[in-house]
Amino acid sequence: MRMIDVNIFNTDKTIRQSIDNGTKKYFCVSTDKAANPINMMGASKRIMEMFLMRRSLDINISTARFANVAFSDGSLLHGFNQRIEKRQPIAAPSDIKRYFVTPQESGELCLMSCIFGENRDIFFPKLSEALHLISFADIAIKYLKGKGYEPYLCNSEDEARELIKALPEQGKWPCLFTNSDTTGEKDFEEFYTDKETLDMNRFENLGVIKNTPEFYEDKLTEFENTIKRLKSSLSWTKQQIVDQFFVMIPGFNYEDKGKYLDGKM
Repeated sequence: MRMIDVNIFNTDKTIRQSIDNGTKKYFCVSTDKAANPINMMGASKRIMEMFLMRRSLDINISTARFANVAFSDGSLLHGFNQRIEKRQPIAAPSDIKRYFVTPQESGELCLMSCIFGENRDIFFPKLSEALHLISFADIAIKYLKGKGYEPYLCNSEDEARELIKALPEQGKWPCLFTNSDTTGEKDFEEFYTDKETLDMNRFENLGVIKNTPEFYEDKLTEFENTIKRLKSSLSWTKQQIVDQFFVMIPGFNYEDKGKYLDGKM
């Protein structure tokens, strides 16, 4: 519910405030996970984009979808830093690949969209699958080597916990790489869908999704009213919220496996 407030309703609230105060342009950050979302965060941002389309009739709005920001709070690499400090083994899924951008690159992308984005434009980085898509396990190996350690691959959590007591003194760090079994993890990453109209020629390193103001007013209103009712009742279940997401995104490919990457990391 906090995520819905932050990503959807607070965004919509600040857009309305911008309109009321004569603001010329509104920019906000979306995410690559909004393209064919399979987790709740990505779906909330996709629903946010629907609300943006409605408000774009009254104010110019642009946004950006970009990949994981390296070393940002809560990110994989941020978690690696914490594990090194706490002298814990490194854990990562071996079958999931991700794009990463630096904090500077993410900031530049936001500025480009804010300054040059036309109404309803969504900017995204042109990243090469061959050059930029990297598995979590490969990232962990590169990370450890950058820290001066040789990765030591373990077969179990118990082995990794035991070896962390002695291996670092030998210049090695225990790692546990396993196949993903957590909720909401895509096997691959994408910035747009095959149903979206693209402009790939305007910028050398950036692509632009061109949108028309397509939205379903009745669905947006019903979503607002339903969430408002749940809040006023002071009681709700995760499934009730998931159900509303499925109403808003009929093709939402969500499956709750009861495990989450944050916990595993």
